[in-house]
Amino acid sequence: MEDCVDDVRNPTEVHMSQMVMPSHANHRGQLSTGQLLKWIDTAACLSAERHAGCPCVTASMDDIYFEHTISVGQVVNLKTKVNRAFNSSMEVGIQVTSEDVCDGKEWNVCQAYATFVAQAQGNEKVKLKPVIPLTEEEKLEYSIAAERRRMRLVHTDNIKELLTKSASKDERKQEDGVNGIVLALKTRVESVELVLPPHANHQGNTFGGQIMAWMENVATIAASRLCHAYPTLKAIEMFHFRGPSQVGDRLILKAIVNNAFKDSMEVGVCVEAFSHKMDVPRRHINSAFMTFMVLDENNHPSVLPQIKPEPGDGVRRYNEANARRKIRLDRKYVISCKQSEVPLSVPWVPSNQVYLSYNNVSSLKMLVSKTKWVLASEINKVRLYTLEEDGILSFRVEMKVSIDARQAFALLSDLSRRSKWDTYYKECRLLQQVNEDDAIYHVISTIRSTESKFQDFIILASRRQPCDTGDPYVVAFRSVSLPTHPASEEYTRSETLCAGFCIWPQEGNMTKISYYNQFTPAFVSYITTNIAGLSSDFYTTFQACEQFLVENTKVSTASVKPSGGRDAKHNNV
Repeated sequence: MEDCVDDVRNPTEVHMSQMVMPSHANHRGQLSTGQLLKWIDTAACLSAERHAGCPCVTASMDDIYFEHTISVGQVVNLKTKVNRAFNSSMEVGIQVTSEDVCDGKEWNVCQAYATFVAQAQGNEKVKLKPVIPLTEEEKLEYSIAAERRRMRLVHTDNIKELLTKSASKDERKQEDGVNGIVLALKTRVESVELVLPPHANHQGNTFGGQIMAWMENVATIAASRLCHAYPTLKAIEMFHFRGPSQVGDRLILKAIVNNAFKDSMEVGVCVEAFSHKMDVPRRHINSAFMTFMVLDENNHPSVLPQIKPEPGDGVRRYNEANARRKIRLDRKYVISCKQSEVPLSVPWVPSNQVYLSYNNVSSLKMLVSKTKWVLASEINKVRLYTLEEDGILSFRVEMKVSIDARQAFALLSDLSRRSKWDTYYKECRLLQQVNEDDAIYHVISTIRSTESKFQDFIILASRRQPCDTGDPYVVAFRSVSLPTHPASEEYTRSETLCAGFCIWPQEGNMTKISYYNQFTPAFVSYITTNIAGLSSDFYTTFQACEQFLVENTKVSTASVKPSGGRDAKHNNV
């Protein structure tokens, strides 16, 4: 039931607490994941409708990683709220924890993001009001929601592209019949559900949470046919609702184990709908990929049997599952880990480039959203701010320039021109133009290491245009590693975790430019000397930057294309 305590909170925020009863549990006395998905969808829909003021439907649910199981007698706590609204869609953030009422312990279960679409009433076109973030956390979620939306819009194209580029290697070919071999056809499950009024929402459409619960059920059966045990669902890769179904429809749910890895398996699930009218064709309304494990009495993953795919589509699904697993690991490694746990120079390969770009931009936006910046120095309206948090010292340099924001974005996003104004850049060479928003550069700095060698960097530069009014132009930098450009004896290979520009249009053709950097120890002396007032390097550098921008205002901005191209269709470095 919804928390009714009257306190000050985001108007879209919904709290829901549910006691896990035996009717909600599986054979092991643990909360059924299908039931949890129902509660997640219910709470998220309430948040969406609070904001929209009209009925809303589930469009998609992002990847979910389940960290903890929930037992009968424990309490599930859900908190949902709208992070950001776009035209007719909105992102709802979901946090799920479990609580033991006897000893008071609490665990994180999962975090999720769902997209809901407001349903027009009559012929009126829906235009959602903007979300106004108030807290630091809400401002961060609001900012990064635009990047997550960008990822969703290109999700299908990215998967196809990454599958094409990823090698379909079978990691288990060398195993000699571990636990036997199971024919994939023996794991196939097909089930039918008749949509009745209790399965529908207040609009008469099948409740999205109910469909997800049915999908989880058939996927679990398919998984159990492979392992002849009780599998545990560990992750779900994006539910994508392609269309609605109504009361009276029949839903056909199909599941099959696509591939079995050493200690996990991928199950593909799809849902088709058809009505009682025989001349109406079936409609594909949903699909997802689910990852299961079999856990022993010590909660450790068991080794699974190998699977033999059927010829044709079965082999295709088998190979795609191999590639998808690589993509899934990359995504979880780059995005889901805490920033401090991610190595600075993550390898740049085709299967992780989309997620590294996302992480690059979202890390910078995370730094921008911080509120505890302290003004350390100011010279002629060029300001130097510092931030000490979690043992990391960051700085921000801010100035206003009489130049169009789009022109500033075009000039500052071309890293090869930075040596014209930044004395810390000795050389900068473009190594790879990945796409119109991402490029990789080799940077040689004028700063020497303890070995008296110049430091060099391999930098990923990711740029984004504003998603909506009030958003900045963003140019984000982070270190990556390229197999074609390893460290050399000539230079000391250095790294930067998070740096970049945010560019805000201001009144009167003015533009506010802020440069951010979480610098590495190599730059401690530089920044502390400036903070102490013993140097004005930061002022000199950014005065040179302003002069560079003003002198180049005649540069055409025609090359600055709307962000995403195909998206629209669907340290001191």
